[in-house]
Amino acid sequence: MSHEYTDAEAAVALARTAGEELLRVRAASPLEGKELGKAGDASAQELLARLLGEWRAGDAVLSEEAKDSAERLSAERVWIIDPVDGTREYSEGRADWAVHVALWADGELALGAVAIPGEDLVLSSAEPPVVPARDESAPIRLAVSRSRPPEITEPVRAALDADLVPMGSAGVKIAAVARGQVDAYVHAGGQYQWDSAAPVAIARAAGLFTSRIDGSPLVYNGADPYLPDLVVCRPELAPRILAAISDYTDGDS
Repeated sequence: MSHEYTDAEAAVALARTAGEELLRVRAASPLEGKELGKAGDASAQELLARLLGEWRAGDAVLSEEAKDSAERLSAERVWIIDPVDGTREYSEGRADWAVHVALWADGELALGAVAIPGEDLVLSSAEPPVVPARDESAPIRLAVSRSRPPEITEPVRAALDADLVPMGSAGVKIAAVARGQVDAYVHAGGQYQWDSAAPVAIARAAGLFTSRIDGSPLVYNGADPYLPDLVVCRPELAPRILAAISDYTDGDS
């Protein structure tokens, strides 16, 4: 594994290697709960930072587990990483957590890789999943947080007459849309750029609709890493979802 990788290959290798390290830490550690989550975060962050320093020494990095630097705002290339997306699920021994590795380049989200180590799976925007056709006779499936569903979930569910499918991390939810396991994911409870950059890159490559809840574009490598809301869905559902959100937010204002 070296700098001879293409960027897309490097992203996959980084996500996979960090995922393997996280599984090793979880299997070997006597820690539990939040302490196990902290240990996993620290170990994956150290590994990703070290490998990026070796493979892409001239690039900037934005990570959940590292101090931010304003230098990235003038950089042409920025890796946006989340060493453990879904720390709670990781620390509980579940499989619905992920590792995110994305590259922002020349003003755009260029690529992403998401490892779901509990399934021995790495998804990449370079070879995105083929979203299967939806069974039109079946209810729409809406991914939702298993532990902290945002208030916006219910009005969207009601407008779509949808079934809720609880699951863990944001990356797993967005990946579930790309894999055809659910039809949409709507979030408005607070996230950061590293929570969505890599899976959104994959979703876009797979032909899915992605936006903020007001329909505006998701923008990455912004000065403020806070990126609190998003919609990821099958394109044909986007008008109904955005209309449901608008009705909810207009009524709430």
